[in-house]
Amino acid sequence: MKRLLLASAALMAAGCGHWDYSGAAPQIPVRPTISAEPVPQTPTAAAPSVMTSAAPTAAAAPQAAAASTEPSSRTNYATAATWLCKPGLANNPCEVNLDATIVKADGSTELQKYTGNPNAPIDCFYVYPTVSLDPFTQSDLIPGPEEFNVVKSQLARLGSECRIFAPMYRQFSLGALRARMSGGGAVPTRGTPADAAADVDDAWAWYLANENKGRGVVILGHSQGSGQITRLIAAKVDGKPDQAKLVSAIIMGSTIQAPKGADVGGTFKSIPTCKTAGQTGCVISFSSFRDTVPPAETANFGLNRGETEAVCTNPAALGGGKATNPKAYWSTGDKEWVKGKKIDTPFVMTPGLTTTECVREGKHHYLKVHFNADPASARTSDPATDVMAQGKPDPNWGLHLNDANIAMGDLVDVVGKQAAAWKKAHP
Repeated sequence: MKRLLLASAALMAAGCGHWDYSGAAPQIPVRPTISAEPVPQTPTAAAPSVMTSAAPTAAAAPQAAAASTEPSSRTNYATAATWLCKPGLANNPCEVNLDATIVKADGSTELQKYTGNPNAPIDCFYVYPTVSLDPFTQSDLIPGPEEFNVVKSQLARLGSECRIFAPMYRQFSLGALRARMSGGGAVPTRGTPADAAADVDDAWAWYLANENKGRGVVILGHSQGSGQITRLIAAKVDGKPDQAKLVSAIIMGSTIQAPKGADVGGTFKSIPTCKTAGQTGCVISFSSFRDTVPPAETANFGLNRGETEAVCTNPAALGGGKATNPKAYWSTGDKEWVKGKKIDTPFVMTPGLTTTECVREGKHHYLKVHFNADPASARTSDPATDVMAQGKPDPNWGLHLNDANIAMGDLVDVVGKQAAAWKKAHP
């Protein structure tokens, strides 16, 4: 049970690449400021099947400073074991049962079968959030239930529209994040904070050189993964030749900026926000909060900065306004979704239960989620997906755990339309 609770909490790290570990875990009732100081390096032996030689260090610099800027080793992404999801991978966790039960307001149910498309016309490159339960500062490259579960929830359904590539990477682990935020004892050091970015960069480079072959690609992530893809896109896609391959970027549970009143500029210099489902080469970004628990002033998600504001694009209403029937896919779990009936599919849809809208309130621009509760209905009135602190929904975190679930069906629809538009423009 403890491991399951930790795995659930593992989605909680806020958009942090190796340069930023800000945020809070649900077990911690306040949101302390997390130091971005590099952790000291403890050399570890690299697995020869997936690692290449260690990166050189700057001889004149102190060891700790070198650890902050140089990866401890490089990962060989030609090795199948370094990929969480990839076409042709044995026991691919992105090729699993994704059937859903549609639970209607009157309590009636309907089965929705899922079918992937191995011949999808575009690709998706995904970086997962903070989920690793490894007891070190940086995770290893061996996937566990926590990585399998997060791609099932956040990524695999897009397999109907794109071939999926999801690398393992040496992320800043959940245990290290919690220890650093709580002020408790540090977890043992492994690798350096630069390992995560090096892995994402190397996986992207390997994908481009060996698998892309001129195909369009969606780049997406959540939380720490979003921090990594934001860095990757800014450094290697935005304004570069590979921008021509970008079908869209989907940055969930993290915050990018744009000038107030403008669709382009800010975090990305030449990639606009998406305004229509058929638009390509654009970015979708959002962080979700319940309407009755809006973001606290201290919340980083959706926070405007200086002369820019946080980007919020509602996948269910890219042009703005309120979406009255977004296509959420909730993980079934052990919740009673409808009185007197057991749900035996891994996912549940609840048409009409949620309403979503990007709103500007105070210092934040975020995806406001309203649950259309009906106490008389046999269906549940609330999926109860809040991050909790001291028994109450935490206004610093909102619905961060389910950013992807709230929008998943609409993201699938949008990516499908973008794929068709990109292929039409690139016959």
